[in-house]
Amino acid sequence: MPHLADDLSALLGPDRVSILDADLAAHATDKWFASSTPQVVVHAQCAQDVVQTLRYASTNGIPVTPQGARVGYVGGCVPARGGIALSLLRMNRILEVNPADGIAVVEPGVITADLQQAARAQGWFYPPDPASLKECSLGGNIATNAGGPRCLKYGVTRHYVLGLEAVLADGSILTAGGRCHKNKTGFDLVGLMVGSEGMLGIVTQATLRLIPHPPTRAMLSAGFRSFAEVAEAVQRILNSGFLPSALEIADKFTLRAAREYLGESVTPQGDAHLLVEIDGHEDSVKNELALLVRLIRSLGCLELEEALGETACERFWKLRREFSYSLRNTGLIKLNEDIVVPRSRLVDLVDFAEQLQQQHGFPVACFGHAGDGNIHVNIMVPTMDDPPIRARAEAALDELFRQIIAWGGAITGEHGVGIAKARWWHEAVPPSTHQTHIHLKTALDPQGILNPGKFLG
Repeated sequence: MPHLADDLSALLGPDRVSILDADLAAHATDKWFASSTPQVVVHAQCAQDVVQTLRYASTNGIPVTPQGARVGYVGGCVPARGGIALSLLRMNRILEVNPADGIAVVEPGVITADLQQAARAQGWFYPPDPASLKECSLGGNIATNAGGPRCLKYGVTRHYVLGLEAVLADGSILTAGGRCHKNKTGFDLVGLMVGSEGMLGIVTQATLRLIPHPPTRAMLSAGFRSFAEVAEAVQRILNSGFLPSALEIADKFTLRAAREYLGESVTPQGDAHLLVEIDGHEDSVKNELALLVRLIRSLGCLELEEALGETACERFWKLRREFSYSLRNTGLIKLNEDIVVPRSRLVDLVDFAEQLQQQHGFPVACFGHAGDGNIHVNIMVPTMDDPPIRARAEAALDELFRQIIAWGGAITGEHGVGIAKARWWHEAVPPSTHQTHIHLKTALDPQGILNPGKFLG
């Protein structure tokens, strides 16, 4: 397609189209190791840029891969079939924060943390909090239905998308939902778009639900001897009537990596870690904190630290966010799998991870969101470029995902399927579910130009 860049430059303006080698390389990949170079990068600055790009692509049968901040872990925004990489990062305006309606209106390139700060400045709260919130975009969050530690109490991205504007494959604009917190007018087209991984349409504007910001929060950090004790603590906390905003756990390999990276003094004792966050009005938080301290001490923890207020709590969250960097510091490549199991399977999962480690010779680190069973299982490999090592890693992944499916779990909780998990897609869903996906894809994108090469083909 020798005239692709020229045609798009004439259509959109040369400042929005790039074929520079550095730009093409940057938009060839995300945080996963897959890479595929697009023929051209379009930097959309408004919805009409997206409309014009898709009209042109539809007319000419050109693949279009929508991209946000490109911090995903499954190759979801890799331009697998070349064509156009359509970047939405320049569409980064917060159009409205309206406490009276309890909403914010944003463009897809807005960074998640920026919206949280803008809402907080007015005493309001946007709860979804993926670990990459300081660099991930809301459009990417919507595409993958991103979650995070707070989803135990507050839910995932889907629970906060009230309305959206999306451009379909032929360049037509779909408007769904709106500003109302309740809306049962027709099919749930908002829900259809959220989590669709850029394969059904490209979101160009979203109306997001805000809630009042909790006046205060508190946290507990507890070290335990074993993962089984931590799993028991999780169940006891929930069975005792508590609904924390976050319940996070980490295993012994993760903690050992943190001790090497951060030091012994800031890393909890033991071979398992429990992090609990609660929020609300100050008096109720203090009372609930005291009850939780009593409960967790009764479960035989090795150490227990308390934090009350934003500054003190942030110290605990800094430790949690450093777990991923601690694993990278080992010098190994982290194959980060965001699987989900029923909560009763938490101990089984860690035991199975240890079996994988013994069988295949790779360290396996488990940490994540125990409250909803979404645990990040990280198979730590020295390289993916050496064929024998890669084959062993792929075999370990196959065993992991097939066990998760056998337990009634899910192959992804928040990262999406993308390329990385495509080979387990048919095992994870029944044939009728797959066929329904194909029907929807065909109806909205009959040429298959939107984000091709992912789990639907």
